[in-house]
Amino acid sequence: MMSGGAANGVRADDVLPTRVRAGYGLGSVATGSFGAVPGLLLLPLLTDNLGVAAWLAGLLVLLPKAWDVIFNPIVGGLGDRRGASSRRPFLLRGGLTLAVLFALLFVGPSSTTAGAIWVVVLYFACASAYAFFQVPYMALPAELTSSYDERTRLMTWRVAVLALAILVSGGLAPVVRDAVGYWGVGLFVGALIAVGTLASWRGTAGVTPRVTTSSVGSLREQLRVVSANRAFRNLVCTWIIQALATGAMLAGVDYVARWVLEDDGAATVLFVCFVGPALLVTPLWQRFAERRDKRQGYVVASLVFAVGAVTTWWASNVGMAATALTLAVVGVGYAGIQLFPMAMLPDVAADDATASGENRIGTFTGVWTAGETLGLALGPFLYAAVLALGGYAPSTGGGATQTGQAITAVALGFTVMPAVLVVVSLLFLRRYR
Repeated sequence: MMSGGAANGVRADDVLPTRVRAGYGLGSVATGSFGAVPGLLLLPLLTDNLGVAAWLAGLLVLLPKAWDVIFNPIVGGLGDRRGASSRRPFLLRGGLTLAVLFALLFVGPSSTTAGAIWVVVLYFACASAYAFFQVPYMALPAELTSSYDERTRLMTWRVAVLALAILVSGGLAPVVRDAVGYWGVGLFVGALIAVGTLASWRGTAGVTPRVTTSSVGSLREQLRVVSANRAFRNLVCTWIIQALATGAMLAGVDYVARWVLEDDGAATVLFVCFVGPALLVTPLWQRFAERRDKRQGYVVASLVFAVGAVTTWWASNVGMAATALTLAVVGVGYAGIQLFPMAMLPDVAADDATASGENRIGTFTGVWTAGETLGLALGPFLYAAVLALGGYAPSTGGGATQTGQAITAVALGFTVMPAVLVVVSLLFLRRYR
């Protein structure tokens, strides 16, 4: 396990200019918006507007994202075979295509069957376009610098912008929906995705890749080598389980505000409390990594997240102020569980490239993003399953009456379940070296 940049023989030109750090970080405007808003609003759109049963709605949200488990590694392998120079062109085309498709996602028919079909088809298309943005975007840090600590600084920019993007898109999306309808959400988030795409494409221009070799094996061979990498295997398993926990919490925000706190406007407040602390504490987590170790910081952040989530179960029965406070604790942990694994991934991928002489960075990030996407998609599905077990009643206008058991399920799926998942993920992290 690495513990400092000096061990890597850091060169002066491995320290990236602020323009590149900021430009790369701004790409998270696209990833944050696309990652947050569907998880936040697609499930309520299906259950409370189109009248789709909770279990089926969860399945419909899951299937298009599950496609990425297959498609993302293909995109990563394609980039590896074409070399590092292909990353930015893929990023630009994929991001702009995603922006257009996302604007169309929320303007489908209002009938239950036709509307559900529209959501599934457009979400499939969005997931495919997103792969061509996300995979090369995640591969860039391992190729922009060979410095262990510089990658952490690069990810600090990314996570800070990610938090801001999630805060803006996730916080304002319910407001836009309530003001003009779901079609406004599509246009608003589509514009954010386009801005993030153009900023990251422009900001990372002119940097000579540190890894210039290409992959020569077949995709199957590259996947076999990547899956055999023990450090990567343990890191990605931790990441997937934690993405599952995060996805469940995002899916539960709107339900907790409406049924537990009995305040529709509380959704935005809860979301801000969950994501907002990352803007303040991400630089502190970076200092922790530089003074101690990324893996140790990852463990601490995970425990903070889990403790905050469990405490929110109690706080949700007390009131809005207590819930906001405990969610802020969750947000402190959330900043760390975003920063540390994303800073550790390029270390693993770059070490493999150095040892093997082949660039498999895209394949690593393809598998990584596939796992993240699957976890974030399984989160709403798992949350929907908890709702179904609790007897949650769907409706076409949000006017259904929920039983006490259903409201308990709403709260448990938002608090205790994510905490348990994060604790389980540490069983894999403890094996990471």
